[in-house]
Amino acid sequence: MPRTLRTLAALSLAALAVPALASCAPDASAAPESTSPVSDAVTVDNCGTEVTVDGPPQRIVTVKSSTLELALALGAGDRIVGTAYSDGPLPADLASAGADIPVLADKVPSQETVLALNPDFVFAGWESNFSADGVGERDALQQLGVTTYVAPAACQEKEYQPDPLTFDAVFDSFLQAGDLLGEKEAAQKLVAAQKAQLAKLTPDDRGLTAVWYSSGSDQPFVGAGIGAPQLLMHSAGLTNAFADVKESWFSTSWEKVADLDPDVIVLVDSTWNTAQHKIDVLKANPVTSTLKAVRDDAFLTVDFPATESGVRNVDAVASLIDQLAER
Repeated sequence: MPRTLRTLAALSLAALAVPALASCAPDASAAPESTSPVSDAVTVDNCGTEVTVDGPPQRIVTVKSSTLELALALGAGDRIVGTAYSDGPLPADLASAGADIPVLADKVPSQETVLALNPDFVFAGWESNFSADGVGERDALQQLGVTTYVAPAACQEKEYQPDPLTFDAVFDSFLQAGDLLGEKEAAQKLVAAQKAQLAKLTPDDRGLTAVWYSSGSDQPFVGAGIGAPQLLMHSAGLTNAFADVKESWFSTSWEKVADLDPDVIVLVDSTWNTAQHKIDVLKANPVTSTLKAVRDDAFLTVDFPATESGVRNVDAVASLIDQLAER
């Protein structure tokens, strides 16, 4: 029976049962004091939407690599009934846990595709994933009994965006997801392990400037001053040339990049827009081909799934530091 019909049927039976229950209820005045029952309910403010779970979700759908990887790292893989919008292969330590999870779509799945799995929780990497022509609008899904949750760093409203994103905020998001998914202890262990790993890293101390080149050939899309690119570069000891821009990413011009003349350029590597393609663009463009960083091949790479708030961020910082040490 479809979820909506089951819900209506349950409500009807509950309404019929109320008088019967009331007639046999003991006298409240004679009843001893009772304590409130222990509840597994968790409520959070998520991008301005109140999200409540009454217990650990049992049928989870993830959208974007960041959410899939976090859910797997927390040990909820056996409750993930579908995933979509992968930004690349899973890291080696999570590959086995995620190997058999059905892939719903290469990009954002339709609402029909998602609802066919009868999920009780949809965990999205971007707030824009929840739309009428995507997974579905949050209010509509909630009315169908589907809880929706967005990775906090991806909230679109300024009042909910980290400014800037910090590792404390990243780790807090792990803990919040752990609470909602019923994996509180696993989240605490994950945070402790990543904090220990981060504490052992020694950032580069040469004061090098960097431009984070995400995408774009005619107009570069670069990392700005409040999001994951800023966090990763700063943690590795680099000075973001666009740190004064109050965005996570933004579009600029090649002329502006040339004016800033960074010491290194961080390239986002993905299967659909490789780091090598970006190098070719930089070397073919007359505005950037003469930059010292381009002439000297002063390029660093970061895998696309590590460029958003998630479980790969600490490893990405370590990788940047190692790449800088080789220069």
